[in-house]
Amino acid sequence: MDSEFRQDLVSGDWILIAPARSKRPDQFKEKRAREKAPKKGCPMEVAGENGNGKLIFSWPTKKNWRLRVITNKYPVITPRKTKALIKKKGPICVIEGVGYHEMVVTSDHDANFPKLNPADALLVFQAFQSRYQKFSSDKNILYVSLMHNWGPTAGASLYHPHYQIVAIPLIPPDVEHSLEGSRQYFEATKKCVHCTQIELEKKQKRRIIFENKNAIAFCPFVSREPFELRIFPKDHISFFEDADEKSLQDVVEALQLSLKKLEVALGDPDYNFFIHTAPIKNGNRYGHYHWHIEVIPRTTISAGFELGTAIEINPLDPDRAAAILKLAR
Repeated sequence: MDSEFRQDLVSGDWILIAPARSKRPDQFKEKRAREKAPKKGCPMEVAGENGNGKLIFSWPTKKNWRLRVITNKYPVITPRKTKALIKKKGPICVIEGVGYHEMVVTSDHDANFPKLNPADALLVFQAFQSRYQKFSSDKNILYVSLMHNWGPTAGASLYHPHYQIVAIPLIPPDVEHSLEGSRQYFEATKKCVHCTQIELEKKQKRRIIFENKNAIAFCPFVSREPFELRIFPKDHISFFEDADEKSLQDVVEALQLSLKKLEVALGDPDYNFFIHTAPIKNGNRYGHYHWHIEVIPRTTISAGFELGTAIEINPLDPDRAAAILKLAR
């Protein structure tokens, strides 16, 4: 196919699909085996102890733990009981860096998310929900960012798998764009824009890589990166914290199997996944939104065009990416 500009239905951002620049599928594969850090001396083996963050909770017990939530030893923001100040520095708006930075740590040193047993994978997301609900009552917090960085090019400084929770006093710009696009589409059509996307993918049947009763995973038609993935609950749920156990279980299964396919097809690439959800305050304003997970494999590097125009170039047609992932076993 020829190059094609595609506009994201939600954000309005433009993406350039440029297959002429496409690599062969095997060229997207990670060429080097992942460098494993030794278990001995790993700070995550004693997460929440010996100065390696403060222990918030340990499950099922402190001694024989499978999952822990700890404060980040090197937080990007810090909690405070008083209201975060919003002020001006000349014409620039400044908000104090108040909030929470925590980590969810699983006990197995070598089991990243797709390798966790299903029960422990679900535990990670239940820990996300628990902390999300905890922060919802804090007057400073407007949004909770939930994410996982796998590999050094995705920002992970430690090999031992861990997951990040960052609760902040503002709504991030990317989420704002998503919320606004969702709102505008709903006002124009009386439909959820994400439900519309799911209907399109189910109708075309080209980019779906996994589906179960309550969740669906696909390479979006407007993909910023090769092998980008979206995982949605099929039911329209605006808030991540409102997902019940069965829905969450199916979403987690879809995420695990999607990441396994990435590992097989691309040779264990670095990637980020993160949750987009409606903000925790003023919930009645966001009924049009649909929470979901986005997965971004780190297979390309943004250059001058992308940085100067905010138009990402994707050298791989999402249809082709999905076909490759479907075959991965």
